[in-house]
Amino acid sequence: MPHIPHTQSPAPSPSPSGSGSRPSRRSVLAGAAAAGTAALLGTAAGPAQAAAEPKVSRHTHIFYYPWYGNPQFYGQWRHWPQGSLTPPDDISSNYYPVLGPYDSGDLHGAVAQHMRWLRRAGTGVLVSSWWGQGSYEDQQAEVVLEAAAAEGIQVAWHIEPYGGRTADSVVADIRYLTAKYGDHPAFHRDPERGDRTAYYVFNSLLTVDWSALHQVDDQAIVMAQTWDESRIGDFGGVYTYDAIATANKPDWTGVAAFCADRGMVWAPSLGPGYIDDRAVPGNTTPTLDRANGATYDQEWDYALSSGNGDAPPDWVSITSFNEWHEGTMIEPATATTPGSLPYLNFEGAYGRRGKRAETAYLDRTAWWAARFEAARAAGRWPLRHH
Repeated sequence: MPHIPHTQSPAPSPSPSGSGSRPSRRSVLAGAAAAGTAALLGTAAGPAQAAAEPKVSRHTHIFYYPWYGNPQFYGQWRHWPQGSLTPPDDISSNYYPVLGPYDSGDLHGAVAQHMRWLRRAGTGVLVSSWWGQGSYEDQQAEVVLEAAAAEGIQVAWHIEPYGGRTADSVVADIRYLTAKYGDHPAFHRDPERGDRTAYYVFNSLLTVDWSALHQVDDQAIVMAQTWDESRIGDFGGVYTYDAIATANKPDWTGVAAFCADRGMVWAPSLGPGYIDDRAVPGNTTPTLDRANGATYDQEWDYALSSGNGDAPPDWVSITSFNEWHEGTMIEPATATTPGSLPYLNFEGAYGRRGKRAETAYLDRTAWWAARFEAARAAGRWPLRHH
């Protein structure tokens, strides 16, 4: 069974220039080989409001990055200057966001808009990047939770490879997050799995012994980021993260069966494309072209066919909502950009042009999330109509 090799240094603190840069997420992955029932499509809104709003899939999770900063909110630029660029005109992405280089602490502006877009996309659980207790991302957690609650979105956690991370520290992190945020209405709970919360562990292969995780089996579904069956036995589930790997259609038969046999969650990852040329100058990681949406469709179809037998997977995990450095985002990008640098955009995606192209991936995600829930309700993929 192929698996993903991992090497990544601990995340640095924000630099004096305010870049707040970290190693490319893809760099640690290099070399890697309609709608269901009301119970499945939950919302935190009241009955009248829920009837007027699009429903969201609690089985569709999406990776979210609250690590951006700008001078208006944070006092300096954070993450947008990565690659020695000068925001707001020149930013650390091959695309340019509709919202411009925003701040992840802007509760009533950018973050509130993100949650409206996530609801439009039908994604019921965002998985928020988290770099340890007291980190910048931890400081933004309340902002993310408040904005998510307003739109009926739940928040799970992506525990990143911060300095000194071990199995024991992750257990402490789970207890910390539960104690600090567990009473919040947006804090993720899975009613199908004992109201436990999902914790995705990025680069899980950095640690060999994860047996300490069993201390929190009653409150956490801890997800390993690998499909190496010899390295997942202490976890509650598996995800893959890497959209480039998914495009290569790896054999996930064994890991899907392993999870099904042990009552673990199988949550394959998929994404619309990949490009990090501007964020990581000189990087040789291949680009995964979006092909006007064809790549995204192919990855969704492959992920949904990766369950045990004909059944779809338990969850899917989307890479990503807003990882702008690696160009994996479905967050709207604009074709009207400042400065002299050329930027890519979503023109032509799913046949759309102009303003409609900006939201093409949000709407396509909603279409796929609904098909996923229908497949789960039917117990099979592909769906067969009579």
